[in-house]
Amino acid sequence: MADQMIRTEGLRKSFGKVQALKGVNLAVEPASVFGLLGPNGAGKTTVVRILTTLLAPDEGHAEVAGCDVVRDAEPLRHVIGLAGQSAAVDENLTGLENIEMVGRLYHLPAGEAKRRAVEILDRFELTEAAHRTAKSYSGGMRRRLDLCASLVGRPTVLFLDEPTTGLDPRSRTEMWDIIRELQSEGTTILLTTQYLDEADRLADRIAVIDVGRVIAEGSPDELKTRVGGEVLAIRVADRKRVGEAAGAVLGLGPGGGAVDNNTGEITVPVGDQGPAILTEAVRRLDASGIALADIGLRRPTLDDVFMALTGHAADEAEQPPKENGKRGRRGRRG
Repeated sequence: MADQMIRTEGLRKSFGKVQALKGVNLAVEPASVFGLLGPNGAGKTTVVRILTTLLAPDEGHAEVAGCDVVRDAEPLRHVIGLAGQSAAVDENLTGLENIEMVGRLYHLPAGEAKRRAVEILDRFELTEAAHRTAKSYSGGMRRRLDLCASLVGRPTVLFLDEPTTGLDPRSRTEMWDIIRELQSEGTTILLTTQYLDEADRLADRIAVIDVGRVIAEGSPDELKTRVGGEVLAIRVADRKRVGEAAGAVLGLGPGGGAVDNNTGEITVPVGDQGPAILTEAVRRLDASGIALADIGLRRPTLDDVFMALTGHAADEAEQPPKENGKRGRRGRRG
C-alpha cells in the first residue's frame, strides 16, 4: 500500500437491515483528486466516515497515509482533514475563533493556532470577516470557513464530502479553484459528489458507487469511452409521451439507452452510426405522431455514463440511513 495514499479492501457496513456498503474496494494515488460519484444513499458518506475514523467497518480493511483506520485511528487523525456536507462551525464564535479552536483541538500551542488561523483566513479571503460571528456569514463563506478548519492541521489527505452542495454557481467555481490549488501543493483529496460536472472537472480518477457497490472506476475519459462514441439525445414536446418515445428508439443503438425521469431526456449511445440512427429515430417518432422539442448528436457526458451503468439519474436513489442520527465533525484528534 506504500504507493497509494488511500486503499480499501472489501469494506462492508450495515445499519440495521440496510446494507450501506457491500464490499467497497478503492485505491487513491498520492497528490491526486479521487472522485467518489453517486446519488444520495449510494454509500459515499459512509465510506468517508470510515476513512476518517468516525465509523468502524463491519468487515474489510482500510488504510489512509499508511495508517490502519481502526488500529491506528489516533495517529491518523493528525494527518487528515474533513469538510462535510454542512458547514460545521460554531455560529456564535468569530471566524478567527473557530479556526483557533480547531487548532487547539489539534494540540497546537495557542500562538501557533492563532498564527495559522490568521494565515489560512487570509488565503481564503476571509480576513475582513475574521472578527465577525459565523452566524453573519453567507453559505459560501461558511463553507470556506469549514474548509479552513479542515486545513489548519495541514493534512496530508483531505476528505471533502459534497463540499459544494447548496452553493451558488460562483461559490462552486471558487471552491473548485481551491481544490485544484490544494492538489497542486501535494494534498491528496477524496471528493464525494453527486454533481457529475464537478467530478468531470476535478477528478483524476472516479469511482462510481451505487447502492453500496463500486460499479465502475477510471478516469473521466475512460468512463465516457464505456458509453462508446456519440450519444443521440432526444426531448419530446409532450412529456406524457416520453415512455412511448423511448419504446420507439431505445433499441436503435448498440448500447441500449436510458431515460432521465427528471428532464424527460432520452439518450441512446450510437457508436459510429450516429447519422443513420438519428435519421431512423426521426422516422419512427414521426410515424408515431410524437412531436420533438429537440434532437441531436453529442459527445457522451458522465451523466450518460451514470445512466448507462445504473439505469437512473445521479439524484434518483433511496435516502441514506441516518446512522443513528449522529454525524462527526471532522477527522481530527478529539
